[in-house]
Amino acid sequence: MAQSNCTQVTEFSLAGFTQDPVTQGKLFLLFLLTYVVTIVGNLGIIILIRASPHLHSPMYYFLGNLAFVDLCFSTIITPKMLVDLMSEKKSIAYAGCVAQVFLFQLLGITECFLLAAMAYDRYVAICHPLLYPLVMSPKCCFQLLTASYLMGLTNGVGQTISMSTLSFCSSSVINLFFCDISPLISLSISDTTLSHIILTTAASLFGLFSILVILLSYVAIITTILSINSAKGKRKAFSTCTSHLTTVSISYGASFFTYLNPSSRGADKWAVVFYAMVTPMLNPLIYSLRNKEVKEAFRRLLKIK
Repeated sequence: MAQSNCTQVTEFSLAGFTQDPVTQGKLFLLFLLTYVVTIVGNLGIIILIRASPHLHSPMYYFLGNLAFVDLCFSTIITPKMLVDLMSEKKSIAYAGCVAQVFLFQLLGITECFLLAAMAYDRYVAICHPLLYPLVMSPKCCFQLLTASYLMGLTNGVGQTISMSTLSFCSSSVINLFFCDISPLISLSISDTTLSHIILTTAASLFGLFSILVILLSYVAIITTILSINSAKGKRKAFSTCTSHLTTVSISYGASFFTYLNPSSRGADKWAVVFYAMVTPMLNPLIYSLRNKEVKEAFRRLLKIK
């Protein structure tokens, strides 16, 4: 009955953060600064890895792709949000919403599997150093990278199909600043059983599998490090993992808090900001500030120029 009283949606309204012009102006400057730092940081990592021959190793191969994913992740959300903060009408066309859902889901799962691939790389480097050149060959790295993007693509297509089965009223307002599949399912006036099945299955298969790879890798890594006799050897082995561990903790912590947090929707918006905007900004900073090889490569690049 509800569906018969609705006009098919052609665009969605976005609730955003606030209607206060002063607060909107402050948020615009804050998010613009965050986006600029994200662009500069991730592009800098990509350029540095390409320009530094001693960074042409599997770990930095994955790091360069992680920086690319973070760059895209922030770009599909932030520019549109900045425009909305300066506009009276905050809306997005149905086609634009579909595109955001597809890309957001694609890049989110791709990042999870890239972090898992990086954990596996550290596992082989620390637990099986003599086999490292053989196991982490260019062919293997390319296969892991391709698999990461294919998993992301599968998730993106699945969530897009899920959205295509939903019906909405023309007055639908998304209580967020961009399109994500969870609030869209809540807004739908049609049967959401298939959408919930796809969402739950994707989270179980993709999310849990990537987490399992990371956990098993670090259990083996910690076991190996504890078996090293010298304190210096332990510190040296663990230092190669600290940047990745920090990135994993922030990325998965933000993801869990965003999607498993039972708190109010107002708080959820800021959790999503941290997950979708702050995390892509922090990742290159973590590797720049905590990784000696990256800092050394940056110093060499500056000396050359």
